[in-house]
Amino acid sequence: MSSKKHVILAGGLVGLLAVLLVHFGNPANMGFCIACFIRDIAGGLGLHRAGVVQYIRPEIIGMGLGAWLMAMGSGDFRVRGGSSPFTRFILGFFVMIGALVFLGCPLRMVLRLAGGDLTAILGLVGFTAGILLGIVFLNKGFTLKRTYSLNKAEGFLFPAMKIAFFILLVVAPSFIFFSESGPGSMRAPVALALIAGLLVGFAGQRTRMCTVGGIRDLIMFKDAHLISGFAAIFVIALLGNIITGNFNLGFDGQPVAHNDGLWNFLGMALAGLGSVLLGGCPLRQVILSAEGNIDSVITFLGLLVGAAFAHNFGLASSAAGATANGKTAVIIGLIVVAAIGFLNMDRSADVTMKGDVKVGA
Repeated sequence: MSSKKHVILAGGLVGLLAVLLVHFGNPANMGFCIACFIRDIAGGLGLHRAGVVQYIRPEIIGMGLGAWLMAMGSGDFRVRGGSSPFTRFILGFFVMIGALVFLGCPLRMVLRLAGGDLTAILGLVGFTAGILLGIVFLNKGFTLKRTYSLNKAEGFLFPAMKIAFFILLVVAPSFIFFSESGPGSMRAPVALALIAGLLVGFAGQRTRMCTVGGIRDLIMFKDAHLISGFAAIFVIALLGNIITGNFNLGFDGQPVAHNDGLWNFLGMALAGLGSVLLGGCPLRQVILSAEGNIDSVITFLGLLVGAAFAHNFGLASSAAGATANGKTAVIIGLIVVAAIGFLNMDRSADVTMKGDVKVGA
């Protein structure tokens, strides 16, 4: 299922599911947002105490389990790791900081645009600029080194964690937090959210869906294969929002968004740069984690800790705009991530890259 037709169909499915999830209770323009939902999970687990964004999101649980089941069935489940794990943790951390200053991951950026949110335009421009800078590092030989085969049992821990999250969601012990107001309180029924997550996990695993990979491949190889899926997400979500009355064209009053253009740009530039160096966007990292890529599991933990840090230290934006702490964190993040790119350039290697595979000496 790697043809362009299948990628477009998978993108259309994601766009449709995103519209349905909003219609049945998820926040507007947030049918799916990997960054926002990981942030909510961090809050639900008590890793941060921002009361309006606390909920163990079934969509992320479903994505992980769906991708794992599909990988097991297709023979794509291969347990490997050891490729600069702590560097990947740091990159994941700063990708999350950038996303929460913008208020959304690359997938939500597309969904915001499909909802008429023009404040996301500068986010898209910044995201592309970050990817362009990342491509400079790739062309200069950037590499986080090879991975190694690991004990197969290691690969089962990520889906086991998802099952544990689901048990905590359903049992709802007293130490788990649920928002009573704000975006965390807006949620589709658990069964619908879980099924939607499973379907996105199935589709993402079979088609290698990735916003970063799509833009990167279009620029580096003139290959529109992956980006066609996100074009389909945009078109279907746009049509769905118009039909359901959730389309609101403009800059002001957009849901869970702000119109501070500079920090929309810089936040997504940080997310784009970090994701290129990681080899995939947050959605892709969840899928890779389910396939047995332990380095992506470490990245997922970096995203989770980054979300907790962002809300514990006032880095995440609000409708009022980016905070002073958030602006400082983005600048620090851009410096750190660029330094990681520079320090990991292998100048002796002739490196090319496509998908999630590096080929070189």
